[in-house]
Amino acid sequence: MSELAELSELAKRRGFFFASNEAYGGTAGFYTFGPEGAAVKRNLEDAWRDVYVRELGHMELEAPTVMPEAVFEASGHLETFDDMILECAECGATHRADHLVEDAVADVEDAEALEPSRVAELVADHGIDCPSCGAPLAGQPVEEFNLMFGTNIGPGSSSPGYLRPETAQGIFVEFPRLKEYARNQLPFGVAQVGRAYRNEISPRRALVRVREFTQAELEHFVDPEYDDPPIERVEDVELPLYSAEAQQGDGTAETYTVREAVEAGVVESEWVAYYLGESMAFYERIGVDMDRFRYRQHLPGELSHYAADCWDAETELGGNWIEVTGFAYRSDYDLRKHGEYSEEDFTIFRQYDEPKTVERATVDPDMSYLGPTFGDDAGDVVEALESLAARDRSAFDGEAVTVEVDGESYTLPVEKTGFAVEEQTESGEHITPHVVEPSFGVDRLVYSVLAHRYGTDEVDGEERSYLELPPEIAPTAVAVFPLMTKDGLDDRAREVAESLRDAGLEVTYDDTGNIGRRYRRQDEVGTPYCVTVDYDTLEDDTVTVRERDSTDQTRVAVAELPAAIDRLVSGATLSDL
Repeated sequence: MSELAELSELAKRRGFFFASNEAYGGTAGFYTFGPEGAAVKRNLEDAWRDVYVRELGHMELEAPTVMPEAVFEASGHLETFDDMILECAECGATHRADHLVEDAVADVEDAEALEPSRVAELVADHGIDCPSCGAPLAGQPVEEFNLMFGTNIGPGSSSPGYLRPETAQGIFVEFPRLKEYARNQLPFGVAQVGRAYRNEISPRRALVRVREFTQAELEHFVDPEYDDPPIERVEDVELPLYSAEAQQGDGTAETYTVREAVEAGVVESEWVAYYLGESMAFYERIGVDMDRFRYRQHLPGELSHYAADCWDAETELGGNWIEVTGFAYRSDYDLRKHGEYSEEDFTIFRQYDEPKTVERATVDPDMSYLGPTFGDDAGDVVEALESLAARDRSAFDGEAVTVEVDGESYTLPVEKTGFAVEEQTESGEHITPHVVEPSFGVDRLVYSVLAHRYGTDEVDGEERSYLELPPEIAPTAVAVFPLMTKDGLDDRAREVAESLRDAGLEVTYDDTGNIGRRYRRQDEVGTPYCVTVDYDTLEDDTVTVRERDSTDQTRVAVAELPAAIDRLVSGATLSDL
């Protein structure tokens, strides 16, 4: 059985995750996190908040998951948020065309970056058949399919909306208010952890490609001219970088420090390089195997419509590399677009150190002329004149000037425009901030950590499967057992468990089966420490504390147990007690 097959079996049996709605035949692309998985996921999210909200000093919000259509028209998702779909003419099954090509053609690793017509050619050239019925797919059209789930807000269909495909838009649309909370000072960051939805064509590989998932995203708003990242915090952190150049040749991931990557131009954006460096410690902290980890640069054809530069954090699972985080420099695209579509102010006022005297081209049109001449279009003509004066004052050098409104030209005498160049004293200017975005896929990170930390060994002549989860991420910190369920051992064990819960620890109590079997159960779900109440406890009020990975044991006084477990969870070893 493969590593991922074993993990899926464990996940279902022990309550980490399983396919949803199985009583009704299941629903592809939806998974339920069971008691153990929900705890791991919550702990991972808490660790993320600890770094990207508390430690780095950013604020957090929680926005709705349903948003009106206008938001996604402005963001570009209605037009560009597509995957390639191919339908079998024989059985009607639909497939991700790029995935079919990647699975069948050894030298094509990223078919998503190709044009649909090229993907269709590869399907025909390599004789790719339908995975469902085996019929040839050559000649079938490869089309674009928008991944957003549509809905209606309120009764009827007059207010269309969508389930958000990313949490980011919930931050961007609230920028006019968020900047007030930041006292109109850049830089500042806004984080959000929440659900997102994508109507995937062919969900697959368990938690890797699903239709509902959790993102942990940070949108860091910066002044592109004046705000530099604190590179010195991470300049010596080593990064495994798989550059676009290496991907297009025969290269592999190479190690650079953050400083080296910036100076060599391997990572174009200093802000992206900074967050690549900051995130290395986070991945190690939650339990990612750093020998199965890399940063991969997006190829030119892969870049999202908003991204100037983008790197993915990838983990190796079952022989495949999967994206777990995207680090993008989104420039001013999002705020600029929402400003254009909403007519709200998505800028911040940048105060000059000293007032400046500048020349400004202005217009003051003669409305007694424009009104009768252009009628209902007069207001649009005025706006076009103002825009033209700001960007090209030479257009007013002649006797007449022409502007365009919705593709139609309007010509009028310059003397009727009130054009003038004036000196003005300004104390500052309005700028549209740029955005740096680390976007983490929580579900994929949970899956990666479980896969990377799953192992087997032999204990007391028996094979043992276990999850070597960091205590901070493990679903339970400590399990408490009575050696026997008689002579008051079970009552004392329950008292010990309760005292540990009162100390704020996640505790499970188990008195089913022999002690060895109980140890194996806890090892399999990643519980780092087990406490056994035995007959010695009744004599000297001490218990046995067992460590998961080494299976070593020591005795600890019950009165000192909560503090001892807390120290162990924080990094101490049994020998330190």
